[in-house]
Formats: sequence, structure tokens, C-alpha cells
Amino acid sequence: MEALAAGNVAVVTGAAGGIGLAVAKRLVGRGLKVCLVDRAETVADRAGELGEGAAGFVADVSDPAAMAALANEVAAHFGPVSFLMNNAAIPGGADALSSSAAWDRVIGVNLMGVLHGVQSFVPAMIESGRPGIVVNTGSKQGITQPPGDTAYNVSKSGVKALTEGLAHTLREKTGERVTAHLLIPGFTFTGMTGNGAGEKPEAAWSADQVADFLFARLAAGDFYILCPDNDVTRDMDEKRMAWAIGDIIENRPALSRWHPCYKEAFAAFMRR
Repeated sequence: MEALAAGNVAVVTGAAGGIGLAVAKRLVGRGLKVCLVDRAETVADRAGELGEGAAGFVADVSDPAAMAALANEVAAHFGPVSFLMNNAAIPGGADALSSSAAWDRVIGVNLMGVLHGVQSFVPAMIESGRPGIVVNTGSKQGITQPPGDTAYNVSKSGVKALTEGLAHTLREKTGERVTAHLLIPGFTFTGMTGNGAGEKPEAAWSADQVADFLFARLAAGDFYILCPDNDVTRDMDEKRMAWAIGDIIENRPALSRWHPCYKEAFAAFMRR
């Protein structure tokens, strides 16, 4: 993958920890110049730990002006970007009747933050004439829609749709020179999901496992990078996603997987 060649420039948001930091480590290991971006000031320390190939930037991805300024700064100091990962996200916890302020926070970071990253960096990637890769971090929750965290689900559904549309636009404008990919992590132990727990749950993957899987599937050319974990196999994910779209096709109630009248039917479907 030419976009990941040594000496190229990478930008990773949400890079002060978790999946973003794990990806940044691997990019530095490949010899790229890596810009770690996070709203947490600890991002500078994390960049320092990675060595001379890394630099930390404090920025709020939900602020379009801040992201545009960041893109200008990166271009001025490092040159054209070849790898962009829009990974920053915050937990949800809001349902359809929660306050608009809660929704604004989640949508502002998880969805609009991805859009701001795309709009700030991708036009220059197109114009550079160089190979490029864009990775946006989605979630299985944006596909299967488990109840109880609706704002987060909506934000990640939006990331899926945005990335699909971006992939088409890039194909139309650049052929296969600049490509977009949707990372769909499974249960991953990070600062956001760990809730202060000191040990990784047995069922969860580590951020390092997700990062390794990401680069393996990028090499294979996948658009949908669907990660398993230690509890859920790809076969289980595929069945859950098929059931979710079946709600529309078969005109079942919304989220029938969690509807008491469909409990036995869903269990039987998963056993097939």
C-alpha cells in the first residue's frame, strides 16, 4: 500500500488512547510521520512516547474551524497527508427523549467530527495526486441498533452512510488512488468502553488487536472492516445484521430482536 509507505504523513484523531493510539503506534513503526489529534492534552505525552516520528495536536473535532486550522498546520509543517483516520468518539447514553444537549455532544463529535475531518483533509488528498487512505471508525451499533443508546447508534449509522458516500465520491474522482474504509470494531477494551476497569474483560479484544486487524484488512482491500472479538464471531455478526435488515423486508416491529414476541424466532434464526 503506497499510502502507508515510510516518510508519508498520517493524521489520527482520538489518538490519546484506545484504537487511535494503537493505530498511531503502528504507523510510526512503519516509518510514517504521524500527527496524533485529541481534545485531551495528554495527546502530547502520547506522541512523545512514540518518538520523533510523532507529533501531538490538541483539537476538538466537533469544531470545523479548529479542524480546518489543524489541516493547514499539518500541511505547512509536514506536507500532504496520505493516511487519515477519523476515529474520535465519545460515549452516548441518550435515548430519543433525552435532552438536546446530550444529542448535540454525541452527534457533534461522533458524526460531525468525522465530517469535519473529511472536509478538512480529503480535498487536499485528492488534489495531491498521491495515493491516500481514509479510515472512519463506525460501530456495530450503527448497524444493529441495540436499544438504550440511541444517540450513539444514530451517530454511528451516520458515519456508515457518510463513509459509503465518500467511498463512491473518491472512486468517481480518483479511481482507486484515494480510498475510504469503514472500521467496525467489536467489543474493544479502551478508555471509553472500560469505564475505569483495570483489566480487559475476557470477551473483549484489545485496541492492539483491532489495529492489527485493520491493517490486515486494508491490505486485503476491504471497505467494511468488520472486527470480531473474543465473544462474537463474524458468523454471529452476519446473522445479527441480516436479522436487522429483515425487520424492513418482513415488516416486523422495529428492533424485533429485542421484542418479546420475536425472542424465540430470533434465537432459532441464530441457531441455523
